[in-house]
Amino acid sequence: MLLLLILADDFTGALDTGVQFAACGIPTRVVVGEQVDFAANDAAVLVVDTETRHLPAAEAYAVIAKLTREAMSAGVFSIYKKTDSALRGNIGAELSALLKTSGGRQLPFLPAFPQIDRVTRDGVHYISGVPVTESPFGIDPFEPVRHARVTELIGEQTDVPAYSFPTLKEGEAVPEQEGILVFDAGSLDDLASTGRALFQNGKPRLMAGCAGFAALLPDLMKMTERRTVTMPKLDPRLLVVCGSVNSITLRQLDVAEQNGFSRLRLTPRQKLDPGYWESENGKEALQGINEMLAANPRCIIETNDEGGNQPTADYAAARGLDLEGMRVGIASSIGHMLGKLFTSPALGTLLLTGGDTLLQCMNCVGIKELEPVCEVEKGVVLARFTYRGCTRYVITKSGGFGHEKLLLDLADRIAAEQT
Repeated sequence: MLLLLILADDFTGALDTGVQFAACGIPTRVVVGEQVDFAANDAAVLVVDTETRHLPAAEAYAVIAKLTREAMSAGVFSIYKKTDSALRGNIGAELSALLKTSGGRQLPFLPAFPQIDRVTRDGVHYISGVPVTESPFGIDPFEPVRHARVTELIGEQTDVPAYSFPTLKEGEAVPEQEGILVFDAGSLDDLASTGRALFQNGKPRLMAGCAGFAALLPDLMKMTERRTVTMPKLDPRLLVVCGSVNSITLRQLDVAEQNGFSRLRLTPRQKLDPGYWESENGKEALQGINEMLAANPRCIIETNDEGGNQPTADYAAARGLDLEGMRVGIASSIGHMLGKLFTSPALGTLLLTGGDTLLQCMNCVGIKELEPVCEVEKGVVLARFTYRGCTRYVITKSGGFGHEKLLLDLADRIAAEQT
């Protein structure tokens, strides 16, 4: 029986929220796309990656409205709109689509993820102590976050009123205003306190937030299938494929390389020429990648140019590609490259950074569904899927997650599990 529908706007976000339930032993599925057969679902929690983060606001609104209508027609009671913990994407459009289409009066929104130092205080969203607009997400080359005050960000895309409130105390009445209710949270205890207040008169039909608040929902919703899921043994050979430009991930790559990882930067042509990996040059490059994988059990393939991405920007401009064309082209190229490597005997465990990278990789091998298994670090998800009759594992993370030694620590942990 479907207890909860989660609508996420990208693949890594869908997984880092779905795993909050899967890690408790609650049957959870993560699927991609807006064509969902709710009647055929057999999981307790269904997470849909709508791939709406980069769409125009009106198109994102339409996708969320469609899925909301279909879910309610199928008898789904509770819907959670998963948002990015750095407030990227079409936050206002998608929250208003859920609220208006459902006919609800209120949509409680808890955007904080204090477990990774992303908090909301006095209505302003902070990343590691600074307003989100002053963090790496404020200078994102594709879609920088323009507002740190959450109600202002929402108001850019909708006329649905949004109000900011402090953390609710347990037993405190939920505010009466109709619209989107944004709640502060500076800690996990704050999220839990507001959550208990929201649930004191029964299960809310609509909720919104990121993986931070979602982590509390198994207990708040009294989901009964609670057990601890442990990490399975993985192939100790680790290939990190990075499609993120986030400075947090770039520092992780530097530290990994300094500690023995082989590191390959794709050239502008490899990233942006359609059909490159089918060309003779592409086949030679793939042979070189296989040789790298065979020579070192810890490898990195990334899409960033050394010293900045101006060479790729110039290459794209010469071919008439704008920023969106670059984003899509690079992700597609990574997907095609990994599709070619997928049957290589030198390929071990994959770690993919960035939702676009993950989506294109899965598309190129024909995978439309992943099963989250557990978190290997906060915000870093181990998932499994079936490929050609065999179970394969992939580790995923958003570009902005993790400490600087994350990749090194993960590689050490995976290797240690073999002994």
